[in-house]
Amino acid sequence: MRAIHTQAAVLGRARGAVSVESVYLGEPGPGEVLVRMEACGVCHSDLFVAGLEKLPLAPLTLGHEGIGHVEAVGEGVTQWAAGDRAGITFLAGTCGKCEWCASGRERFCPKQTNFGYTLQGALADAMVAPAAALVRVPAEIPAVEAAPLCCAGWTAYGALRTAGVEKSQTVALFGLGGLGHLALQIARIQGVNVAAVDVNDEKLDMARAAGAEITAHGETAGRTLQKEYGGVDAAIVMTPSPAAIQQAFRALKRTGTLVLVGLAMSQYELPLVDTVLKGIAVKGSYLGTREELAEVFALACAGAIKAHVHAHALGETAQVLEQMRRGELLGRAVIAW
Repeated sequence: MRAIHTQAAVLGRARGAVSVESVYLGEPGPGEVLVRMEACGVCHSDLFVAGLEKLPLAPLTLGHEGIGHVEAVGEGVTQWAAGDRAGITFLAGTCGKCEWCASGRERFCPKQTNFGYTLQGALADAMVAPAAALVRVPAEIPAVEAAPLCCAGWTAYGALRTAGVEKSQTVALFGLGGLGHLALQIARIQGVNVAAVDVNDEKLDMARAAGAEITAHGETAGRTLQKEYGGVDAAIVMTPSPAAIQQAFRALKRTGTLVLVGLAMSQYELPLVDTVLKGIAVKGSYLGTREELAEVFALACAGAIKAHVHAHALGETAQVLEQMRRGELLGRAVIAW
């Protein structure tokens, strides 16, 4: 077996430091491919995994927004060939047999595996991955712009579908980071009015420039959206902040929908009386369907959406994660090779 080593952003242990390490990779086995990475986005889920008390795998290479080219294929792989452009998402594998897999909702499979969590991730020069997990990425999209679409864009698109907002209705987007700025663009394409909410004034300025009809400061957004605009039809909370969830709930019209996206171990107390008497629906949203991811790529190819990205070197991964923790990032940070 040929010895292959790669430089990777590694979390050595639960709640440990993230550092760049040399990692050994073998040749791809049956059903696997070796992918040489071009770019990989840094997602808030990476920060979430880095803060867990226990890890299913350690040391762990983080990352699940990868764009690269297939360099070698293992035995039995026929759908991919050397030189093909491929994308890595969080969803690495499913059982293919449960009710969720059988109904096109494989992202909810209880036996799923995930890159950068239960399997080694894409924040590396190269990685070995199951061929079935890869997605086709159009050549027209630059790698640094395509990478965030593999999670942030896909998740934003899926969350809007989950919210069920229709043309001319209003959705409030809480958190204008990597997911929020893409959700804003997608909503505008769909003819949905957008109320952009954040605690960062610079992000609100960017949201206005991107076409948000309404902007509101996160600490008082519930009252502002109710008193000045009569409430919103749906609210999507991209941030894991319980305070943001509370404000989003307050911002809803009767029979409105609250969609939760951000991951955190914190708790939120649901106002039962208002939920019942106002007919409020509370939903979680996680990724989307493979067809929806293809639609996201198509929108990017047409120039309808574009990720606001800042490129970084692999050695800056730990610094980027810390900036993300402090809420300082505008758009999406992407590691580029």
